[in-house]
Amino acid sequence: MKGLIAKKVGMTQVFDENGNLTPVTVIRVEPNTVVATKTEEKCGYNAVVLGLDDLKASKVSKPYAKQFPENVTPKRHLKEFRDFEDEVAVGDQIGVELFNSIRFIDVTATSKGKGFQGVMKRWGFHGGRATHGSKFHREAGGTGNSTTPGHCLKNVKMAGRMGNDRVTVQNLKVIKVDPELKVLMVRGAVPGVKDATLIVKAAVKK
Repeated sequence: MKGLIAKKVGMTQVFDENGNLTPVTVIRVEPNTVVATKTEEKCGYNAVVLGLDDLKASKVSKPYAKQFPENVTPKRHLKEFRDFEDEVAVGDQIGVELFNSIRFIDVTATSKGKGFQGVMKRWGFHGGRATHGSKFHREAGGTGNSTTPGHCLKNVKMAGRMGNDRVTVQNLKVIKVDPELKVLMVRGAVPGVKDATLIVKAAVKK
C-alpha cells in the first residue's frame, strides 16, 4: 500500500486541453522520511513508518526521541503504512513522485469542526412549516415512546457536536503531479481545514 503524509493547501480549478474546467484540491507533499521498517520475521507484518516535519530538540521528550535512529531528526507526524510496495531503507526521503503511476487515491483527515448544531443542519431534518403560528419550525420533535419503554432509545438522531471527525474520502482522481512544486492535484474536495495534515494512500477500491 503506497502512501504519504501531506498537507492541504486549498482548492482551485484547472483547465484541460479541451477547455473543460475541473475543480481540484492542491495537496503539498514534502519529502517523507523513513523512520523505521518492520518485517514479518520481527513484528509479524511488513510495514514502513514515515515521518514529517522536524521538531526542535528542546520540544522532544527522551522517550519520544528514542524511537528515531541517530541519523533521523525527530518528527512531528508519524504514520505506519502496512505492506509498502517500494523497497526503502531507514533515512530515505520519499516525495510526491511516489504517485506518478497512481490514478486514484484515498485521503484521510480530521474534518472541519462545526460546533453544536441542531437536527436540521446535522442530520438534514426538514423541520416544521414556517407559517401560521405552528410553533414547530426547527425542533427535533418527539424522540421517544410513551409509558413503554418510557425512555429514549439509543442512536436517535438528535442535536449535538458536528464535525471534527476522522473522515476518509475514497477514489479521488489524480489530475496532476508536480515534482517541482511538490504538489498533488486531485479532483474534488478533501476533508480538513487549510494546512490540515492528510494521509494520502493509493485507492483501495480502484
